[in-house]
Formats: sequence, C-alpha cells, structure tokens
Amino acid sequence: MPPIADHRSSPWSVFLIFLRLGLTSFGGPIAHLGYFREAFVMRRQWLSERSYAELVALCQFLPGPASSQVGIALGLSRAGYSGAVAAWAGFTLPSAIALILFALGLAHYGGALPNGALHGLKVVAVAVVAQAVWGMARTLCRGALRVALMLIAAGMVLLAPSAWAQVGVMIAAGVAGLLLFKPETGAEPDDALPIAISRRAGALWLMLFVLLLIGLPILAGWVSNSTLALVDAFYRTGSLVFGGGHVVLPLLQAEVVPSQWVSNDVFLAGYGATQAVPGPLFTFAAFLGASMTHAPSGWLGGVIALLAIFAPSFLLIFGALPFWASLRKSPRTQAALAGVNAAVVGLLLAALYRPVWTSAIFNGYDLALALLALVALMVWKLPPWLVVISGGLLGTALL
Repeated sequence: MPPIADHRSSPWSVFLIFLRLGLTSFGGPIAHLGYFREAFVMRRQWLSERSYAELVALCQFLPGPASSQVGIALGLSRAGYSGAVAAWAGFTLPSAIALILFALGLAHYGGALPNGALHGLKVVAVAVVAQAVWGMARTLCRGALRVALMLIAAGMVLLAPSAWAQVGVMIAAGVAGLLLFKPETGAEPDDALPIAISRRAGALWLMLFVLLLIGLPILAGWVSNSTLALVDAFYRTGSLVFGGGHVVLPLLQAEVVPSQWVSNDVFLAGYGATQAVPGPLFTFAAFLGASMTHAPSGWLGGVIALLAIFAPSFLLIFGALPFWASLRKSPRTQAALAGVNAAVVGLLLAALYRPVWTSAIFNGYDLALALLALVALMVWKLPPWLVVISGGLLGTALL
C-alpha cells in the first residue's frame, strides 16, 4: 500500500471533502463506511486499512452513529477540533437542511425523487459495500484462522441481528485473537491516527459526557422548560443507541409521539423522507425538532435537536481516542485487534446480505445494475459520486 499521506489539512478542505460525501452517500451507515474507505484509505491514503478497521471497531463499540463518529475522528486527525466539526458539518448538513425544509412545508418531498431513482441508489449501495468487504478481507483476513473468524462473525450476526449481538461478536473475536494470534516480533503499529488530545483532556471529555447524561434528566425534571426537555430527550437518545441508523428510530418515536411533541403521521412522513436523502439517518432529529408542536420548532428546533443528538458522539470520540491511541500499541492489544478486525469484515459481510442486498436486489435487472456498478468501481475506477448519480438515473429508466 502507498505510504500514508501527510497528516494535516485545513478545516475548510476537510469540510469540502465531507460535503461531497454528504451529498452523495446514499445507502445507510454500512454503505457510508464503504464510501469512507474508498475516499480515505484507497484514494487519499489518510490511514491504512488496518487503522481504518480498528477505528470502525472502536466506533461500533461506542453508542451513537458509527459512520458519523468515524468521520468525526478522521476530521479530528486532520485538523484538530475544528476539523472534527468541519467533517461532521460537511457530512450532515445536506440531509439536515433538506429534512428541515421538508418539515417546514414540503409535504410531497418524499415524492420529489422518483421511486426508481431511490431504488437505483439502494442497488449502487450493494456494490459499494461489496467493494469494501472485498478490499478489507484481502488485507485483514489473510490465513485460514482469520477467514474462519470472519465467516463465524458473519453467521452469528445473521442468526442474531441486533446491536448487542454485534458488540458481543467483536468482544468474542478479540478474545479469540488474544488466544490464537501473536503480533510480529518487534512490531508496533505506526499507522495510528494522529490525535492531538491528551489523556487528561480525554478523561475530561468523558466526564462531561456522563455529567450531561445524568444531569440533563434531573435538570429537566426540576425546571419546566420546553427547550431543556428537547435537549434532554435527544441527547439521551444519542447517548444510549448502540448500532446507530435504524436503531434510533423506535427510541425517537417513544420520545416524541407519546408526549405529543410530534404526531405519529408526521413522524412516519419524516421517516419516509429520511430514506430519500444521503448522509446519516440521525439527521431525522432535525426533521423532528423542526416539526415540534411547541416552541422551539422550525429552524431553531431543528438545529437544537440536531446538535443535541450528535453531541454525545463528539464527546465520546474526543474522550476515547487518546486512550485508544496508547492502548493499541500493546502487543496483547494487537493480537486481540487481529481478531476484532476479522470480525469487523464479517459484520460488513453480514450487512452486505441483510439489509443491503435484501432491500435492493429483487430481480435480474437489479442484479445486473449492481454488477455494473461494481465493475465501474473496481475495474473502471470511476469515482463513487459518479456511480451513485448514474445508478439513480439508470434506476429511474428501468423502473
């Protein structure tokens, strides 16, 4: 693999790179990880395949949206705290703005994009995830033991499809790696993300995360304030969701529908619109905040809900990465990570089948379009954004 590129970038350049991804990354969180791998491991060489897999594993262990957390960590490594904010803003704002506009009056937004185009985008996501699985498996699953761990992890997750099963599989794979693998003599990972945060600062960020998680519900119970109640509900949801993506939807519904902040019909309409936009599914919070039946609502409510649900992701990444950077240098940790990395590929392999394949491939036309997109990515080396746009246009023509 080519040497890792220079580690510094301006926040503005980070924002523009992630803005392109935020405008074109359809397909959900698993597909986002595929887009990120192509953009930052293969094309820009910001980090190695191994370091990327370890970062994905760390973000899968943490609550919150894994793909957004990976993006925050990458921005942090390139341009510090401002880079983390720039990466998040570029990846998140396109869908958040679209959903707030929909909440403010575009009642037919979900129909603005033809169903065929939406389906074509889902089919392209199959190719994106398949490319990521193939590339990561070639690097991280060398040898029969690693391949076996990958397949066992994929099988277990398919048999027990839950966020807790994913966490359990990665823990078990780490134990297996500790017992079965030995790091090369004298080997020390030199491809870690450069994180300019001390362990003391990391501990303070983690303390702030816990303080807000405990303190906001208490404060909201003492003070009758609708803004504080909104912040508490969305911060708590962002703090306690493992698995990200669709897992957050039932928790959000439990927060906003029974309390009559948002009607169930509006909730379902917003859920449908969220499927039609690129970027993270957590931007659904912006739609809900803008749709509140009480103040704050509109743009202010959307922004507050969006910031509240993503705030835990920032605090956890800022808090965990300094300890992770030191921990991964341990030989025993390297052995465990060898197993975890194989399991991460297995999780992506399982996700390639369900939900990515099962929600997109229904007939021969779908399979042909997916294969064409895969060839375009892996053989013709076309940029993913071009393949995404072409897939949407072909989907419109075929359906």
